[in-house]
Parts: sequence; structure tokens; C-alpha cells
Amino acid sequence: MTTLHTDPVPGVDALSKEAFERDFLTPLRPVVFRSLASSWPALYKWTPQYFIDNYGERQVRVYDASFARPGQHYMSNIEVLTLREFLHAILDTSRDLRMFLYNIARELPALLRDIRFPDLAAHFSRRFVFMFFGSRGSVTPIHYDIDLSHVFYTSVLGRRRITLFPQTQSAHLYRHPLTVRSYVDVERPDFSRFPALADASGYAVTVNPGETLFMPSGYWHQVSYEDAGYGVSLRLPSERLARRLQGFYNLAVVSPVDRLLNKLSSGAWFQFKQRAADSRATRLGR
Repeated sequence: MTTLHTDPVPGVDALSKEAFERDFLTPLRPVVFRSLASSWPALYKWTPQYFIDNYGERQVRVYDASFARPGQHYMSNIEVLTLREFLHAILDTSRDLRMFLYNIARELPALLRDIRFPDLAAHFSRRFVFMFFGSRGSVTPIHYDIDLSHVFYTSVLGRRRITLFPQTQSAHLYRHPLTVRSYVDVERPDFSRFPALADASGYAVTVNPGETLFMPSGYWHQVSYEDAGYGVSLRLPSERLARRLQGFYNLAVVSPVDRLLNKLSSGAWFQFKQRAADSRATRLGR
């Protein structure tokens, strides 16, 4: 066995609110909407040149693969560039750079006129509308979103290969305690180092420009940029109070404690988390 077991994510052109809730939202199943964003002006307006012409001097925090590694840049940006410099770097050079969680609702609110919130639910967040950027070949390691919101991710430019797992697979994925992260590579699994990974079962999909992937609350996802580009995610808070409270606790307590312990002793703290993940995975086979 050299690859993980993954099923294709189903694709639809459109769904009624009732069908979406019944077939995907309530059972927490992913789905790709092929035309949910077809009316968005963003799909034809948001070219790289548009961002350069209108927001090119805006300063942005940029990241690389060290974001998930223990040490100085753990959960931190590596530098600040202008948006013009950043777009040039990801489109015209081989640098492995990306931007996470760029909140256009706060930073570039005029862009909200170019997207539409679906009528599939009533409570999409208008305060947190995030963009994600990446260079060709960059990989966002597997994780799940810390606030446990449902996510509707639309690719505006470029293709994304995304591998997903429900949260019930956390032990098989060797989740590190006090984090929403794992350090397995689900596209190049090392079954000798992570044997429980062989029993993980998830989904795989390529999201093309203009398509929207619904990722249910708590879903693990690893994102590979097949092309340089960017996309936007709309967030739908979980309808379950317990999950909303857990998301708040993750943000207010869990993540700050993890960052503090990384700062105090990054190597020792990382090894402790890895041993705990290994121990939990080992118990699966008993």
C-alpha cells in the first residue's frame, strides 16, 4: 500500500437549501458546487493585475513552510511584502510563499461587492471573509480550522488539490495535542513511521477556478497548489453550540498555550506532542 484510501468528493451544479442541509450539512459530508459562484464579479475582476493596480502597495504578511515547524517562525509570518511584491514572487519566481487568512472584510472591504453569500444558510460570517494565496507547488500541511466553522472555499485563480478527512480520523492522522495540526503528509504517506495512517479514510478533490468546495466543521484538509493562485473562503458558524464553544476555547486558550510552550522550549514541546500522538495512534490497534 502506497497511498491512502480516499473517495471522490461528489459534485453538483446546484442544491436547494433543504437538500444541502439533509445530504451534506447535517451529516457533515463535503461537496463541490460547480456553479455556486458563477455570478461573482470576482471571477473575472480579480486578476493579478487588478490587485496590483488597486492594492499593489498594501503591505501583507507572508508565510512559508516554516509556519508549521517548531521554532522561531512557528505560527508566524516570515516577512512583510507589498502585495505587488508578493504576487510577483508567487507568479513569476520559484519561491515557496503563501498568505493565510487575509481578512478582506477588514483589510479590503470594497472586495465584498464582488462576491455573493449563498442562500444555503442564513448566518454566514460577514466579519471574517478570508483569502488564501500560494505559489505553484506549495503545500498547506494537513490541519482543521481552529474555530470549527463550516467553510465554503472558492478558487478564483488556479487549481487546488485538496485531501480531506472527517475529524473522527484524528487519531489515525496523528493529531498533535493542543493543536489542530498533524505532521503526516497524506499525499506521500510514510506508513512505516505512521502505521495507523493506513487505516485512515477520507476524500480527495481538485477544485478548479470558479468551483466551491464545502468543507464541514472540523474537517482535516491538506491543500496543494497545482497552480499559483488564490481563493476566498466564506465561513458558516456551526449550528451546534458545543462546537462553537469548542472553537472559542481553541482560539482563546488552546492556541495561546501551544504558542507559549513552543516559545519556551520548541524542541521539547514538539517531541512531547509527537509522543502523545504516537501513543494515541498505537492504542487504535489494541
